[in-house]
Amino acid sequence: MWETVEELEGRVGAQVRARRLRSNRTVQDVAAEAGIAAKTVQNLEHGRGSSVSTLIKVLRALDAESWLETLSPEEPVSPIAVLEASRRRMGRQRARRADG
Repeated sequence: MWETVEELEGRVGAQVRARRLRSNRTVQDVAAEAGIAAKTVQNLEHGRGSSVSTLIKVLRALDAESWLETLSPEEPVSPIAVLEASRRRMGRQRARRADG
């Protein structure tokens, strides 16, 4: 079963904190580079209702934007789905009648 929103925020925050600590950076250093308050970084790390904007700023400061790609990997496009979509857009076409 899915976790609560608060539990998921806590997991994301813990991952951000672990990444910051692995890069040997202080909260204040990351906050200054991200252009946000140190308290905002702490709130993110502790899962206390941060915004997506804050997450992106902190990930950029940690040079970790690629982490966002792990949230939803790109799905391959099916050639059949593309063909079906183009047929729906074009509508049904009838063959022309050959004259005599």
